Amino acid sequence: MTGSDRLDQQDVPKAPTAVKGLAAVVGLLVLVEVASGVLQGYYTPIYPQIAEHLEISEGDINWFEAAQLIVSALCIPLLARLGDLVGHKRVLLISTAVTALGSWWLAFAPTFTTFLVGWAVQGAYVVWLPLEIAIIHRRTRSSGRQELLTRRGAAVLVGSLELAVIIGAVTSGLLVETMDMNLLLALPAAVVTAVFFVILFGIEQAPGDDTGGIDWTGLALVTVALGVLMGGLVWLRLDGAGSLLGWTTILLSVAVFAAFWRFELAHPDPIVDVRLLSSPAQWPVQLTAFLFGIPVLGGQIPLSTYAQADPAERGYGLGADPAFISTLIGLYVVTLAVGAFTLPLTTRLLGGVRRALVVACCLVGLGYLLWLPFNSETLQALVNMGIAGLGSGALVAALPAAAAAAAPPERTGIATGMTNGTKTVGGAIASAIFAIALTATGSLDATSEQVAPFGGYLTVWAVCSGAAFLAALALLAAPRHAFSDAPTASVIEQAARPGR
Repeated sequence: MTGSDRLDQQDVPKAPTAVKGLAAVVGLLVLVEVASGVLQGYYTPIYPQIAEHLEISEGDINWFEAAQLIVSALCIPLLARLGDLVGHKRVLLISTAVTALGSWWLAFAPTFTTFLVGWAVQGAYVVWLPLEIAIIHRRTRSSGRQELLTRRGAAVLVGSLELAVIIGAVTSGLLVETMDMNLLLALPAAVVTAVFFVILFGIEQAPGDDTGGIDWTGLALVTVALGVLMGGLVWLRLDGAGSLLGWTTILLSVAVFAAFWRFELAHPDPIVDVRLLSSPAQWPVQLTAFLFGIPVLGGQIPLSTYAQADPAERGYGLGADPAFISTLIGLYVVTLAVGAFTLPLTTRLLGGVRRALVVACCLVGLGYLLWLPFNSETLQALVNMGIAGLGSGALVAALPAAAAAAAPPERTGIATGMTNGTKTVGGAIASAIFAIALTATGSLDATSEQVAPFGGYLTVWAVCSGAAFLAALALLAAPRHAFSDAPTASVIEQAARPGR
């Protein structure tokens, strides 16, 4: 036996050991995703009631989502970078504490502005899943099946997330008519607080793999760029689609984004590794995540408000009450869970990860496309969202794992985080655009007409469908090795390195 052989046997854990450790870690991380699912499902059935509580129009609810998604998009690169530097568990704890703070703030926020602040702060939870997948990816590094096990672990987490969405949606829908709104909004905060202690005592701390510092200038530039972009969308919301100030502001944001990109290219430790994200294996995955964010994040609130619209008064809608909306959401989320849990099976049946993801994107596109002609009956809504849900579940599970597979070990946090970051930016932009589409008067004046036009909903569904089909095309541009289960050379070299 050579010295190299002895080194390999001593320093590289065997696959069964890695798998056993993975099972324990995934079991605890499932609890975190349960809390994430509660946050994502709890509020959806009661958006109209929240609007009534705050005395705002239903179109303005989209601004909550837009604000939260923008804050989330800013949190992701910073927290993902910190995860690579100081360890993913530590950053997971920080983001959970911030999310708990925002959730408790919501419970007692009395006005549109204060609620908007709490809702935005709560968006720190968006980094949970990428950090969890980075933890799994690190745990399976020496297993010989890193990408396969990471994808399977991600499928379990996302499936658990979607089942928890059902729990959250059903709970709020059943309690909204009988419970005080402040107390009702306090329940998710209690769940997130409990999960903080699960992470604190249940997940072991591992050191970060990367070195360097935080690119604060880059973070400031991207913050300004996103802020200017959202400012332009707000002006379009206020003054209408012909607003010269609005479009000028949006063009200015493009210039700031260009300056940010050039700065990051020259920075030794960028807050967003634009070289990595623009690599042939990464950019199709990240573009897919951006486009996927439009329907999966931007389309949520319009679906809730449309379903509860009374067709007798408006001429459109399903006339559903919050309790029944919870049931609709529950059935929809079941399809998301099925899409996530069956991802390994569909990958085998379709002959690879890329084909499975392309089919998933097409399912999302088809589901929203069907809303255009079929939108007047509950059964039609169930079929439409069931089709979209199957594809969405697979994409939520597979995209972070695909990004991790195409990244070096020391950059898995930022790679997986940016799938959520780009998805979040896509959802934020979509939410702002949909707020404009669903506004009848183009004014934030509380006395203005609060009924969204039916044409606005048609615009929402068309945009969601088109984005999903474009995502399918983006995936076709990725090289085949980007979705391979074989460990990359960098991973193999690191596993065989002395001292491990």
